[in-house]
Amino acid sequence: MDFLAIIHQQYLRNLKSSFNRDLLHQIDWTNRMIGITGARGVGKTTLLLQHINQVFGYSENVLYLTMDHIQLSGLSLLDIAAYHSAKGGTHLFIDEIHKSNNWSGELKTIYDLYPDLSVVFTSSSILEIYKGQADLSRRVIMYDMNGLSYREFLQIETGIHLDVFSLDNLITNHINIAHSILDFGIKPIKHFKQYLEYGYYPFYLENISAYPIKLMNILNLTLEIDLVGIKNVDPASIPKLKKLIHLLATSVPFQPNISKLAGSVEITRNTLLQYLQYLSQAKILNMLQDSGSSYSYIAKPEKIFLHNTNLMSCLQPNAVNIGSARETFFVNTLSNKYQINTTSQGDFLVSDTFTFEIGGQSKTTKQIAGLADSYIVVDDVEIGTKNKIPLWLFGFLS
Repeated sequence: MDFLAIIHQQYLRNLKSSFNRDLLHQIDWTNRMIGITGARGVGKTTLLLQHINQVFGYSENVLYLTMDHIQLSGLSLLDIAAYHSAKGGTHLFIDEIHKSNNWSGELKTIYDLYPDLSVVFTSSSILEIYKGQADLSRRVIMYDMNGLSYREFLQIETGIHLDVFSLDNLITNHINIAHSILDFGIKPIKHFKQYLEYGYYPFYLENISAYPIKLMNILNLTLEIDLVGIKNVDPASIPKLKKLIHLLATSVPFQPNISKLAGSVEITRNTLLQYLQYLSQAKILNMLQDSGSSYSYIAKPEKIFLHNTNLMSCLQPNAVNIGSARETFFVNTLSNKYQINTTSQGDFLVSDTFTFEIGGQSKTTKQIAGLADSYIVVDDVEIGTKNKIPLWLFGFLS
Protein backbone atom coordinates (compact mmCIF):
# COMPACT_ATOMS: atom_id res chain seq x y z
CA MET A 1 0.00 0.00 0.00
CA ASP A 2 2.87 2.40 -0.75
CA PHE A 3 0.45 4.36 -2.95
CA LEU A 4 -0.99 5.77 0.31
CA ALA A 5 2.12 7.88 0.81
CA ILE A 6 1.90 9.10 -2.78
CA ILE A 7 -1.73 10.19 -2.32
CA HIS A 8 -0.76 11.97 0.91
CA GLN A 9 1.98 13.98 -0.83
CA GLN A 10 -0.27 14.82 -3.79
CA TYR A 11 -2.82 16.44 -1.50
CA LEU A 12 -0.19 18.41 0.42
CA ARG A 13 1.28 19.74 -2.83
CA ASN A 14 -2.20 20.84 -3.95
CA LEU A 15 -2.74 22.99 -0.86
CA LYS A 16 -3.54 26.47 -2.22
CA SER A 17 -5.09 28.53 0.57
CA SER A 18 -2.66 30.33 2.85
CA PHE A 19 -5.02 32.03 5.32
CA ASN A 20 -5.81 30.33 8.62
CA ARG A 21 -9.35 29.77 9.80
CA ASP A 22 -10.33 30.46 13.41
CA LEU A 23 -11.08 26.79 14.02
CA LEU A 24 -7.48 25.86 13.22
CA HIS A 25 -6.43 27.49 16.48
CA GLN A 26 -9.49 26.49 18.50
CA ILE A 27 -9.09 22.73 18.10
CA ASP A 28 -7.15 20.89 20.77
CA TRP A 29 -5.07 18.79 18.40
CA THR A 30 -3.61 16.76 21.29
CA ASN A 31 -6.82 14.70 21.63
CA ARG A 32 -6.49 11.14 20.40
CA MET A 33 -9.59 11.21 18.21
CA ILE A 34 -11.08 14.38 16.72
CA GLY A 35 -14.05 14.74 14.41
CA ILE A 36 -14.77 17.84 12.30
CA THR A 37 -18.18 18.19 10.69
CA GLY A 38 -19.37 20.87 8.32
CA ALA A 39 -21.24 21.58 5.13
CA ARG A 40 -19.63 21.06 1.76
CA GLY A 41 -17.40 23.93 0.72
CA VAL A 42 -16.61 25.46 4.13
CA GLY A 43 -12.95 24.38 4.02
CA LYS A 44 -12.62 21.21 6.11
CA THR A 45 -10.05 19.65 3.78
CA THR A 46 -7.98 22.84 3.63
CA LEU A 47 -8.05 23.03 7.43
CA LEU A 48 -6.61 19.51 7.77
CA LEU A 49 -3.94 20.06 5.14
CA GLN A 50 -2.89 23.38 6.66
CA HIS A 51 -2.50 21.76 10.09
CA ILE A 52 -0.46 18.90 8.63
CA ASN A 53 1.70 21.25 6.60
CA GLN A 54 2.35 23.65 9.47
CA VAL A 55 3.00 21.05 12.17
CA PHE A 56 4.37 17.98 10.38
CA GLY A 57 5.27 18.77 6.77
CA TYR A 58 6.09 15.56 4.86
CA SER A 59 6.74 13.45 7.94
CA GLU A 60 6.35 9.69 7.42
CA ASN A 61 4.58 9.56 10.77
CA VAL A 62 1.59 11.36 9.27
CA LEU A 63 -0.88 10.11 6.70
CA TYR A 64 -3.73 12.08 5.10
CA LEU A 65 -6.32 10.33 2.95
CA THR A 66 -9.77 11.07 1.63
CA MET A 67 -12.11 8.10 1.56
CA ASP A 68 -13.68 9.09 -1.75
CA HIS A 69 -10.34 8.49 -3.53
CA ILE A 70 -10.74 5.76 -6.15
CA GLN A 71 -7.55 3.95 -5.07
CA LEU A 72 -8.99 3.43 -1.59
CA SER A 73 -12.01 1.48 -2.78
CA GLY A 74 -11.99 -1.88 -1.07
CA LEU A 75 -9.76 -0.71 1.79
CA SER A 76 -11.26 -0.37 5.26
CA LEU A 77 -10.31 2.23 7.85
CA LEU A 78 -8.98 -0.60 9.98
CA ASP A 79 -6.73 -1.81 7.15
CA ILE A 80 -5.31 1.69 6.70
CA ALA A 81 -4.78 2.25 10.44
CA ALA A 82 -3.07 -1.15 10.85
CA TYR A 83 -0.75 -0.45 7.91
CA HIS A 84 0.13 3.05 9.08
CA SER A 85 0.71 1.99 12.69
CA ALA A 86 2.93 -0.92 11.61
CA LYS A 87 5.15 1.54 9.72
CA GLY A 88 5.54 3.68 12.83
CA GLY A 89 2.80 6.15 11.99
CA THR A 90 1.52 8.34 14.80
CA HIS A 91 -1.13 10.53 13.13
CA LEU A 92 -3.91 9.58 10.72
CA PHE A 93 -6.08 12.21 9.01
CA ILE A 94 -9.18 10.88 7.26
CA ASP A 95 -11.31 13.09 5.04
CA GLU A 96 -14.90 12.25 4.02
CA ILE A 97 -15.12 9.42 6.54
CA HIS A 98 -18.80 8.85 5.76
CA LYS A 99 -17.69 7.37 2.41
CA SER A 100 -16.32 4.36 4.32
CA ASN A 101 -18.57 1.47 5.33
CA ASN A 102 -18.88 0.71 9.05
CA TRP A 103 -16.94 3.89 9.88
CA SER A 104 -18.20 4.12 13.47
CA GLY A 105 -17.37 0.54 14.42
CA GLU A 106 -13.93 0.76 12.86
CA LEU A 107 -13.16 4.08 14.58
CA LYS A 108 -13.94 2.46 17.92
CA THR A 109 -11.70 -0.49 17.11
CA ILE A 110 -8.86 1.80 15.96
CA TYR A 111 -9.15 3.79 19.18
CA ASP A 112 -8.99 0.63 21.30
CA LEU A 113 -6.30 -1.27 19.34
CA TYR A 114 -3.88 1.53 18.51
CA PRO A 115 -3.42 3.77 21.58
CA ASP A 116 -0.36 5.44 20.02
CA LEU A 117 -2.25 6.52 16.90
CA SER A 118 -4.04 9.90 16.83
CA VAL A 119 -6.95 10.12 14.41
CA VAL A 120 -8.61 13.23 12.97
CA PHE A 121 -11.51 12.83 10.56
CA THR A 122 -13.99 15.03 8.72
CA SER A 123 -17.53 14.31 7.67
CA SER A 124 -20.63 15.93 6.32
CA SER A 125 -22.65 17.98 8.81
CA ILE A 126 -25.51 15.60 8.02
CA LEU A 127 -23.75 12.68 9.69
CA GLU A 128 -24.90 12.11 13.26
CA ILE A 129 -21.63 10.84 14.69
CA TYR A 130 -22.92 9.70 18.04
CA LYS A 131 -25.76 7.71 16.47
CA GLY A 132 -23.41 5.28 14.78
CA GLN A 133 -23.40 1.62 15.64
CA ALA A 134 -20.52 2.00 18.11
CA ASP A 135 -20.34 4.17 21.20
CA LEU A 136 -18.08 7.02 20.11
CA SER A 137 -19.24 9.65 22.58
CA ARG A 138 -16.45 8.83 25.07
CA ARG A 139 -13.78 8.63 22.40
CA VAL A 140 -14.33 11.44 19.90
CA ILE A 141 -14.07 15.20 20.52
CA MET A 142 -16.31 16.87 17.94
CA TYR A 143 -15.98 20.28 16.32
CA ASP A 144 -18.38 21.91 13.88
CA MET A 145 -16.93 24.03 11.08
CA ASN A 146 -18.94 26.90 9.66
CA GLY A 147 -18.35 29.11 6.68
CA LEU A 148 -16.33 32.30 6.93
CA SER A 149 -17.50 34.79 9.51
CA TYR A 150 -17.62 38.40 8.38
CA ARG A 151 -14.56 39.03 10.55
CA GLU A 152 -12.63 36.24 8.83
CA PHE A 153 -13.70 37.60 5.44
CA LEU A 154 -12.42 41.07 6.40
CA GLN A 155 -9.11 39.58 7.54
CA ILE A 156 -8.68 37.87 4.17
CA GLU A 157 -9.62 40.98 2.21
CA THR A 158 -7.55 43.46 4.23
CA GLY A 159 -4.78 41.35 5.74
CA ILE A 160 -5.51 42.92 9.13
CA HIS A 161 -5.93 40.81 12.27
CA LEU A 162 -9.23 41.62 13.99
CA ASP A 163 -10.42 40.63 17.44
CA VAL A 164 -13.38 38.44 18.38
CA PHE A 165 -16.01 39.72 20.84
CA SER A 166 -18.62 38.08 23.03
CA LEU A 167 -22.25 39.08 22.67
CA ASP A 168 -22.25 40.73 26.11
CA ASN A 169 -19.17 42.76 25.23
CA LEU A 170 -20.55 43.76 21.85
CA ILE A 171 -23.83 44.98 23.35
CA THR A 172 -22.08 46.96 26.08
CA ASN A 173 -19.17 48.40 24.09
CA HIS A 174 -20.31 48.40 20.45
CA ILE A 175 -19.43 52.07 19.90
CA ASN A 176 -15.84 51.66 21.09
CA ILE A 177 -15.50 48.37 19.21
CA ALA A 178 -16.71 49.95 15.96
CA HIS A 179 -14.23 52.82 16.37
CA SER A 180 -11.38 50.38 17.00
CA ILE A 181 -12.14 48.60 13.70
CA LEU A 182 -12.60 51.80 11.71
CA ASP A 183 -9.23 53.04 13.00
CA PHE A 184 -7.60 50.46 10.70
CA GLY A 185 -9.04 52.33 7.72
CA ILE A 186 -11.51 49.51 7.00
CA LYS A 187 -14.74 50.33 5.13
CA PRO A 188 -17.04 47.81 6.82
CA ILE A 189 -20.23 48.56 4.88
CA LYS A 190 -18.56 48.16 1.47
CA HIS A 191 -17.03 44.83 2.47
CA PHE A 192 -20.25 43.73 4.20
CA LYS A 193 -22.24 43.93 0.96
CA GLN A 194 -19.58 41.81 -0.72
CA TYR A 195 -19.68 39.29 2.10
CA LEU A 196 -23.46 38.95 1.89
CA GLU A 197 -23.15 38.10 -1.80
CA TYR A 198 -20.09 35.84 -1.97
CA GLY A 199 -18.06 35.81 1.26
CA TYR A 200 -19.37 32.83 3.24
CA TYR A 201 -17.60 29.99 1.42
CA PRO A 202 -13.80 30.40 1.12
CA PHE A 203 -13.69 29.07 -2.44
CA TYR A 204 -14.74 32.55 -3.57
CA LEU A 205 -10.97 33.22 -3.61
CA GLU A 206 -10.58 30.90 -6.59
CA ASN A 207 -12.90 32.78 -8.94
CA ILE A 208 -15.67 35.18 -7.89
CA SER A 209 -17.41 35.08 -11.27
CA ALA A 210 -17.70 31.28 -11.08
CA TYR A 211 -18.80 31.37 -7.44
CA PRO A 212 -22.58 31.01 -8.05
CA ILE A 213 -22.01 28.01 -10.32
CA LYS A 214 -19.77 26.28 -7.78
CA LEU A 215 -22.24 27.01 -5.01
CA MET A 216 -25.10 25.55 -7.03
CA ASN A 217 -22.97 22.46 -7.68
CA ILE A 218 -22.39 22.10 -3.94
CA LEU A 219 -26.11 22.38 -3.29
CA ASN A 220 -26.83 19.66 -5.86
CA LEU A 221 -24.12 17.36 -4.47
CA THR A 222 -25.48 17.80 -0.96
CA LEU A 223 -28.94 16.75 -2.10
CA GLU A 224 -28.03 14.07 -4.64
CA ILE A 225 -25.04 12.48 -2.86
CA ASP A 226 -25.07 13.29 0.86
CA LEU A 227 -28.78 13.04 1.61
CA VAL A 228 -29.12 9.93 -0.50
CA GLY A 229 -25.97 8.25 0.85
CA ILE A 230 -26.18 9.28 4.51
CA LYS A 231 -29.91 9.76 5.18
CA ASN A 232 -31.09 7.15 2.66
CA VAL A 233 -33.42 9.62 0.96
CA ASP A 234 -35.01 8.04 -2.10
CA PRO A 235 -33.27 9.50 -5.20
CA ALA A 236 -36.73 9.88 -6.74
CA SER A 237 -37.51 12.41 -4.00
CA ILE A 238 -34.63 14.75 -4.84
CA PRO A 239 -36.67 16.79 -7.37
CA LYS A 240 -39.23 17.37 -4.60
CA LEU A 241 -36.48 18.56 -2.26
CA LYS A 242 -35.25 20.95 -4.96
CA LYS A 243 -38.77 22.25 -5.42
CA LEU A 244 -39.06 22.72 -1.66
CA ILE A 245 -35.83 24.74 -1.55
CA HIS A 246 -37.00 26.86 -4.48
CA LEU A 247 -40.30 27.63 -2.75
CA LEU A 248 -38.50 28.60 0.44
CA ALA A 249 -35.88 30.66 -1.41
CA THR A 250 -38.53 32.83 -3.05
CA SER A 251 -40.15 33.77 0.24
CA VAL A 252 -37.56 33.68 3.04
CA PRO A 253 -37.88 34.29 5.90
CA PHE A 254 -40.73 31.84 5.52
CA GLN A 255 -43.48 31.45 8.09
CA PRO A 256 -44.64 28.02 7.04
CA ASN A 257 -48.09 26.60 6.69
CA ILE A 258 -46.82 23.02 6.88
CA SER A 259 -49.88 21.37 5.39
CA LYS A 260 -50.03 23.79 2.47
CA LEU A 261 -46.28 23.53 1.85
CA ALA A 262 -46.45 19.73 1.95
CA GLY A 263 -49.25 19.84 -0.61
CA SER A 264 -47.22 22.10 -2.89
CA VAL A 265 -44.29 19.69 -2.83
CA GLU A 266 -46.60 16.63 -3.00
CA ILE A 267 -45.35 14.90 0.15
CA THR A 268 -46.91 14.12 3.50
CA ARG A 269 -46.70 16.50 6.45
CA ASN A 270 -44.39 14.22 8.44
CA THR A 271 -42.13 13.66 5.43
CA LEU A 272 -41.90 17.41 4.95
CA LEU A 273 -40.88 17.97 8.57
CA GLN A 274 -38.27 15.23 8.23
CA TYR A 275 -36.89 16.78 5.02
CA LEU A 276 -36.74 20.19 6.65
CA GLN A 277 -34.70 18.66 9.48
CA TYR A 278 -32.32 17.06 6.97
CA LEU A 279 -31.88 20.37 5.13
CA SER A 280 -31.16 22.07 8.43
CA GLN A 281 -28.49 19.47 9.30
CA ALA A 282 -27.01 19.93 5.83
CA LYS A 283 -26.80 23.67 6.53
CA ILE A 284 -29.03 24.63 3.68
CA LEU A 285 -31.72 25.97 6.00
CA ASN A 286 -31.93 27.55 9.45
CA MET A 287 -35.15 26.90 11.36
CA LEU A 288 -36.29 28.83 14.41
CA GLN A 289 -38.82 27.94 17.07
CA ASP A 290 -40.88 30.49 18.96
CA SER A 291 -39.42 31.44 22.34
CA GLY A 292 -42.35 29.77 24.11
CA SER A 293 -42.07 26.47 22.24
CA SER A 294 -40.22 23.35 23.31
CA TYR A 295 -37.96 21.78 20.68
CA SER A 296 -39.12 18.59 18.99
CA TYR A 297 -37.82 16.71 15.96
CA ILE A 298 -41.28 16.95 14.38
CA ALA A 299 -42.19 20.39 15.70
CA LYS A 300 -43.36 22.96 13.18
CA PRO A 301 -40.73 25.71 12.84
CA GLU A 302 -41.96 29.24 13.39
CA LYS A 303 -39.66 30.69 10.72
CA ILE A 304 -37.45 29.15 8.05
CA PHE A 305 -34.39 30.91 6.60
CA LEU A 306 -31.85 29.89 4.03
CA HIS A 307 -28.69 29.07 5.93
CA ASN A 308 -26.67 32.04 4.66
CA THR A 309 -27.07 35.05 2.39
CA ASN A 310 -24.80 33.58 -0.30
CA LEU A 311 -27.40 30.88 -0.91
CA MET A 312 -29.99 33.65 -1.29
CA SER A 313 -27.87 35.38 -3.95
CA CYS A 314 -27.27 32.07 -5.72
CA LEU A 315 -30.90 30.92 -5.78
CA GLN A 316 -32.45 34.36 -6.38
CA PRO A 317 -29.86 36.37 -8.36
CA ASN A 318 -30.71 40.08 -8.59
CA ALA A 319 -33.88 39.51 -6.56
CA VAL A 320 -32.67 39.28 -2.95
CA ASN A 321 -34.90 41.11 -0.50
CA ILE A 322 -32.64 43.27 1.66
CA GLY A 323 -34.81 42.82 4.75
CA SER A 324 -34.64 39.05 4.38
CA ALA A 325 -30.88 39.22 3.81
CA ARG A 326 -30.38 41.21 7.02
CA GLU A 327 -32.34 38.71 9.10
CA THR A 328 -30.66 35.73 7.40
CA PHE A 329 -27.21 37.12 8.24
CA PHE A 330 -28.21 37.81 11.83
CA VAL A 331 -29.64 34.31 12.34
CA ASN A 332 -26.64 32.67 10.66
CA THR A 333 -23.99 34.48 12.68
CA LEU A 334 -25.69 34.12 16.08
CA SER A 335 -27.00 30.57 15.76
CA ASN A 336 -23.41 29.27 15.63
CA LYS A 337 -22.89 29.99 19.33
CA TYR A 338 -26.14 31.27 20.84
CA GLN A 339 -29.71 30.08 21.26
CA ILE A 340 -31.96 32.15 19.02
CA ASN A 341 -35.77 32.12 18.83
CA THR A 342 -38.53 34.14 17.29
CA THR A 343 -40.53 36.29 19.68
CA SER A 344 -43.82 38.18 19.69
CA GLN A 345 -42.18 41.51 20.54
CA GLY A 346 -39.20 42.22 18.29
CA ASP A 347 -37.70 39.91 15.69
CA PHE A 348 -35.46 37.61 17.73
CA LEU A 349 -34.83 36.56 21.31
CA VAL A 350 -31.24 35.48 21.97
CA SER A 351 -30.16 33.33 24.93
CA ASP A 352 -33.62 33.88 26.46
CA THR A 353 -32.41 37.37 27.42
CA PHE A 354 -31.76 39.83 24.60
CA THR A 355 -34.43 41.03 22.17
CA PHE A 356 -33.33 42.33 18.78
CA GLU A 357 -35.25 44.18 16.08
CA ILE A 358 -33.54 44.21 12.67
CA GLY A 359 -33.87 46.96 10.08
CA GLY A 360 -32.37 49.82 8.08
CA GLN A 361 -31.10 53.22 9.20
CA SER A 362 -34.60 54.55 9.84
CA LYS A 363 -35.64 51.68 12.11
CA THR A 364 -37.19 52.98 15.34
CA THR A 365 -37.57 51.46 18.80
CA LYS A 366 -41.37 51.44 18.56
CA GLN A 367 -41.72 47.64 18.42
CA ILE A 368 -39.49 47.04 21.46
CA ALA A 369 -40.42 50.13 23.48
CA GLY A 370 -40.32 49.49 27.24
CA LEU A 371 -38.75 46.04 26.83
CA ALA A 372 -35.68 45.32 28.95
CA ASP A 373 -32.46 44.20 27.24
CA SER A 374 -33.78 45.17 23.83
CA TYR A 375 -31.77 46.53 20.90
CA ILE A 376 -32.18 47.82 17.37
CA VAL A 377 -29.80 46.26 14.84
CA VAL A 378 -29.34 48.64 11.90
CA ASP A 379 -27.83 48.14 8.46
CA ASP A 380 -25.78 50.68 6.46
CA VAL A 381 -24.45 52.35 9.62
CA GLU A 382 -20.76 52.31 10.59
CA ILE A 383 -21.18 53.35 14.23
CA GLY A 384 -24.23 52.90 16.43
CA THR A 385 -25.71 54.93 19.29
CA LYS A 386 -26.93 53.69 22.68
CA ASN A 387 -29.10 50.64 21.95
CA LYS A 388 -28.70 50.90 18.15
CA ILE A 389 -25.99 48.50 17.01
CA PRO A 390 -24.62 48.19 13.44
CA LEU A 391 -25.57 44.90 11.83
CA TRP A 392 -22.08 44.23 10.47
CA LEU A 393 -20.60 44.16 13.98
CA PHE A 394 -22.41 40.90 14.71
CA GLY A 395 -19.98 39.26 12.29
CA PHE A 396 -17.32 39.64 15.02
CA LEU A 397 -18.99 37.42 17.60
CA SER A 398 -17.11 34.60 19.29
